[in-house]
Order: sequence, then structure tokens, then C-alpha cells
Amino acid sequence: MSFFSDTEAELLQKHLSRRSLLGGVAAGGVLVTPLALLGSRSARAASGNAPAEITVAGAHQAPIPIVIPDFGPGLGNQISSVISSDLSSTGLFQVMGGTVPASVQPDFSALKARGARVAVAGSAAGSDHVRVEVRLWDVVAGQQMEGRAYTASPSNWRRIAHIIADSIYKRLLGEDGYFDTRIAYISRTGPRRHQATRLAIMDQDGANAHMLTNGNWLTLEPRFSPISEQLAFLSYANNRPRVYVYDLNTGQQTILGTFEGISFAPRFSPDGRSIILSATTKDGGADLYLIDLATQHRRRLTSAPGVIDTSPCFSPDGQSIVFNSDRGGSPQLYVMSANGGNAHRISYGNGHYGSPVWSPRGDQIAFVRIGSGGFTLGVMGPDGVGERSLTQGFTVESPSFAPNGRALAFCRQNAAGAGGAGFTSSVAVIDVAGFNEHIIPTTTGASDPAWSPLRR
Repeated sequence: MSFFSDTEAELLQKHLSRRSLLGGVAAGGVLVTPLALLGSRSARAASGNAPAEITVAGAHQAPIPIVIPDFGPGLGNQISSVISSDLSSTGLFQVMGGTVPASVQPDFSALKARGARVAVAGSAAGSDHVRVEVRLWDVVAGQQMEGRAYTASPSNWRRIAHIIADSIYKRLLGEDGYFDTRIAYISRTGPRRHQATRLAIMDQDGANAHMLTNGNWLTLEPRFSPISEQLAFLSYANNRPRVYVYDLNTGQQTILGTFEGISFAPRFSPDGRSIILSATTKDGGADLYLIDLATQHRRRLTSAPGVIDTSPCFSPDGQSIVFNSDRGGSPQLYVMSANGGNAHRISYGNGHYGSPVWSPRGDQIAFVRIGSGGFTLGVMGPDGVGERSLTQGFTVESPSFAPNGRALAFCRQNAAGAGGAGFTSSVAVIDVAGFNEHIIPTTTGASDPAWSPLRR
């Protein structure tokens, strides 16, 4: 038996019958301005330095105790609740409630007695425009670390909350957060074997979900552009599977390229100017192509007769491509140069490998492996060294990294009973260290997650 992702298996089983496969101003009108520092001269002098003892590795072992109070009634309470939820979802913060004054220095002794390491103070006011003031306090040092005001229309209050959570994450851990992002996914409704699938999008926490397509045709494999409001995806429109590009600003859908066979498994290049994909060949294989989005010029990168090359993904520097191929007899992971040369195998564990995706940090490749009757989601180095499992299950597939490379979204499905009863398909998130797995709430079944870059 061979293994590709469920998406590719479904596609290839239908069309390659000879094979047996298993399945200042932030974006969105949020104005950010600095607040004057409160406290002593020493606090002002030290405010630009993050506490050196707080690291991601340390927070894995001992989550950072942080006090986040209500920012006031109504919208203020909602904003502080989203900030708390964002930070708690990482597993790196121990969020505590309490009272912290919004405009004066807090009682550090009382906060220390509660075990707090950091405290947030905030307030929200306004109707036509919401102004949220936030200060971040280092409780141990007794210093203000940061102070900012955020102004936006009331409709953007959730974005304000996510941007504040990102600011806290970066100030304490020294790297970008991932809260002001979205996840594209496939919404699934109806009986397991006859599901309606729609391209959908939501905030990374499951809020503001809405459908982008009508469900008339099977839709799979969404992928975000790194630089624009575009999604590449696979659609069976008019019963011919092909890759389309969806413009999130206009709703326009455009077919990408013209192929005699089927095109699938799209992925944007790091500069957003091209899309790499797989297209079937007359001899029952599939080759990789790079298509320039401006000119529609296509370049063939692989051409092994009868071989299925699929699931390509660029390294973040654009110099290499990881992909899935059965050129060695079973589906395994290979890395080649961006021009298509020097392909070499990197997966050597037990089982069949698929769905590779390169971390934005460049240090890891996530993958799905099937063996011993189940699926494993794992990571390895770009050279294949250091392979380790993150989670397992009946079906775990379609990994997608958060933009800072610290977490993975993926699809988790359970085994169904008679007639498909009890079957569920959900989007889950797990830390790349292999802990803190949790399900993102969705109003329908969900699969094929694709994490966006930080919003602009």
C-alpha cells in the first residue's frame, strides 16, 4: 500500500486507478501609540530590556504567572477575556484574574504575594472609536515594561485584543506571537461519505468564521499567500479537479494554469509571486510545476516517468523544496533545490510519509506518517535528523505552522461507527514541543487548516 494525504489519496484513487493509496498603524485600522511610562527613573531606564530569565523553553517547564484584570464593563471585559484566552492557549502562561490599577503604579508586594511574575493593567472607553490603554508591569523588578494605547472602530475590538496579546507575547518571550492571524480551512457538513465541503476562514481562535464558497463542489487544500489576501485551493468545479486562487478582498476565483491532467497540492513561494503544485501525467504519475502568478508561465521541476511527486513546500529562504514522492517504491520525503535538482531522501522511519511543510523558522519540517495501523504527526530536521512524534490518532493530517513556528494546526479525525455514526473532523493545535494540544471550536466539521501570516 502507498500513502499520501487523504486529500491526495481521494484525488489519485479516482484518476490513477493503477495505484492503491491510503488516505504606528497596524493593519485593519488599529492605531497604536505609546503611553508615558509610570514609576521611577530606574524603571524608565530599564523599561527597554526584557527580563532575560523568561524564555520559551523556560515557560514550557513553568508557565509565566501573569495577572490580567477586567478592562472595564462591556467591551473592556470582552477585550481582556480574549487576551487571557490567547495567552492561555499557548500553554506558556498561567493567567490569573485580579485588580490592577489602570493609571497608577500597582502594589507590587501584593502581586508578588500572589505569585505573579507579570501584571497587565488596562482600560477601554469610547463608542464611535474604542481606545484601549494597556501597561505591562514586571512585578519582580517593580518596573513598567511597556505602555501603549490602541484606537479603532468598535467592529475591530477583537483585533485590538489579539494585537495586545501579540505585544505581550513578544515583550516577554522575545519573538513574535501569532494571535492576530487567521486560519483557512475546509468546512464539512452532512454524512461522512457525502459531505458538503466549503472553503472557510476564521480567526486563529475560531471566532469570526465565515464561508467563502457555496459547497456545490468538493473543495480541499487551502493555502495562504505570505504577502497578499489570496488563498490557493483545490476545487472539483465542473467535475474537473484544478487549483484556483481566491482573492479575499474581491471574492474572485481564478483557475491557475492549464493542464491536460489534474492539478492539486498548491503552495505559495516565500515571496508570494509563484505557486508550486503537482499535476498528473499521462503515464499515471504526477510532476511538480512552478507557476509565476503575474505571467502564468510554468516551469516543470520534476519529470520521473510513472512517479508521483506531490505535496511540495518551499523552505523559508526559497532555496529548497521538500516534497513527497514514491520514486523509491513507497511515499517518502525528499528535499531538492528550488530549481528541481539534487533531490535526496530524508525520511527513513517505519511507515509511509506525506504532507511535509517547512517551518517558518527553517529549522524543522512537519509531516504525517502512517504505520502500525495509525497516523502520526511529527517533525524532523531538514536533513532528516531528529525525527520525533508530536501526536497520534486514527487520522491526524494536514499540518500547518503558526507564523512564528512555535505551534502547528492540523486535522484530527476519529474512527466512525456503523454508517459513519460518531465521526468527527476537527482542527487542532499543538505546540512543536509536543504538548498543549487543543481543539479550535468550529460550527461545522473542519479539516485542511492553513495558518495565515500575521495580519498587516
